[in-house]
Amino acid sequence: MDGQALRMRIKEYMKAHRMAEEGEGVLAAVSGGADSVCLLWVLHELSEELGIHVAAFHLNHGLRGEEADRDEAYVRALCGKLSVPLSVVRENVAEYAAAHGISEEEAGRNLRYFHLEQAARQFSCEKTATAHHKDDNAETILLNMFRGSGLRGLGGIRPVRDTIIRPLLCLTREEIEAYLREKGISWCEDSTNGECRYARNKIRNELLPWVGENINDRAREHILNTASLASRADAYFSCQAETILSEEAAFPEAAILPGEAGVPAKRAEARQKVSIRTAVFDKQPDILKEYLVRAMISRVSGSQKDISSRHIEAVCSLKGPGGGCEAMLPYGLKALRGYETLEIRKQEGIPDGKEDHTRVVMRTFSWKKDLEIPKNQYTKWFDYDKIKDTLSVRNRKSGDYFLISGGKRKLLKRFFIDEKIPEERRESIKLLAEGSHVLWVIGYRISEYYKITNTTRTILEVKICKGEDHG
Repeated sequence: MDGQALRMRIKEYMKAHRMAEEGEGVLAAVSGGADSVCLLWVLHELSEELGIHVAAFHLNHGLRGEEADRDEAYVRALCGKLSVPLSVVRENVAEYAAAHGISEEEAGRNLRYFHLEQAARQFSCEKTATAHHKDDNAETILLNMFRGSGLRGLGGIRPVRDTIIRPLLCLTREEIEAYLREKGISWCEDSTNGECRYARNKIRNELLPWVGENINDRAREHILNTASLASRADAYFSCQAETILSEEAAFPEAAILPGEAGVPAKRAEARQKVSIRTAVFDKQPDILKEYLVRAMISRVSGSQKDISSRHIEAVCSLKGPGGGCEAMLPYGLKALRGYETLEIRKQEGIPDGKEDHTRVVMRTFSWKKDLEIPKNQYTKWFDYDKIKDTLSVRNRKSGDYFLISGGKRKLLKRFFIDEKIPEERRESIKLLAEGSHVLWVIGYRISEYYKITNTTRTILEVKICKGEDHG
C-alpha cells in the first residue's frame, strides 16, 4: 500500500468514526517512535482536507537518560519542520512510581494522560489523538482476556473514547513503518520495547510471534475479528437492554416531558430508583439479564464503572421474599427483589455531603484474616500502614486524585466527568483525603492504593453516620 492509499484509509476511518469535526483542534501524543511519528505526519497532511488544526505533545519520562533526551530533540525538530505547535513536559517517572507504589509503566501512562489534558486546553484542542494500531489492539485483547474480561473488554481498544481518538487503529505496525520508509521519514527506537519486563512486551515479543509461527500466521487478524464480534455483541445486548427498560421500566425517563406539571419531582424520582417486573426480567436469557441489571444501575447512578461481575451475579441470583431479596451495590445503591418487581434504588438515609449533621467516626484495630470486610457502602476499611500523613474530610481541591485498578492514577475531576456527576453537585461531595490523594470519594468509591491486602497489619475503619449520637 503506497502513501496515498494509506492516507486515504486513515481519512476514511476518521470520518467513519466521526473522530474530528471541521474546525476542531487535534492534539497528537508524539513519543518519537514510528507509530506516533506516522500519526503526527498524517494528521498534518490531512489537516487541510479535514478542516482541523494540529498540535503535539511530548513527555520526557526521564527514564532512559540520553536516549530520552534524543527522543525529545527529535520531536522538537520534527514539529519545527512541520510548523506544528508543541508542548514538552519533563517528569521523573521513576520517582513518581515509587512515591505512589505503582509500576513505572503505569506511572508513565498516568502522567502522560494528565499532561495531555493540560496541553489540549493550552492549544484549544477538542480531541487528543494517540497512535494505537492493530497490533496494539491484539495485545490489549489478549491482556483483557487473560485478566478475565467480559464482552466489552474483549472488544479491545475503541476508535473513540470520550475526547480520545485513535486514527491508526486501521493499520498494522508493518504498514506504518512501510509508510515512513517510503516517505524517507526517520523515527526513534525505544530500547525498552525489546525488554520483556512488562506483560504487554511479553505478549508482543514472545507470545504472538510464537503463535504466528506454530499455530496460525494470521493469528492477529483472527484475534481482531473476534474482538469485532465481541464489540458488536456487547453493543447489541446493551441496545436490547435499553429497549426493554424503555418499554417496561416503572420510572422511564422518556416519560418525563418538557412543561409537564411536577417535572422536577419526577426527575428526582427517576434518579432515585428504577424497577422492572420480575415476569419480564425472568423470561430473558441469562446474558440479557446481566445487561438489564447494568443498564438499571446506570440509570440510577449515571455510570457502570466499578460494577463487577460479582455485583451483577448478586442481583441476578436474588430470589425475592422468602429467600435472598436484596444486594448492596456501589454508588450507595441496593437491589431489591419483591414478588412482582426487581428494583435498583438509592439506599435510604445515605448522606450526600450536604447535611451539616453528618459525622465521621474512625477507629483502628489489628487485621486478622478471618475478619470479613464490611459491604456497607458507608463503612470502609483502609490499610492504616500506608497512611503517612494527616487525614482530612473535605470538599474537592485542584489536583485531587486516587488510584484505580492496576495502580492507574485518576484525577477526581475526570472521575466526576466520567460518572456524569453534575457540576453543581460536585462541591457538596465529601472526600477523605491524605493531601491530594483521595482515600474515599464518599458515597462512590475508594482508592485502590489503600485497600486491605494480605500484608495489611492495621486497619483504619471509617464510618459515615447521619443523625446519630456518638458523643
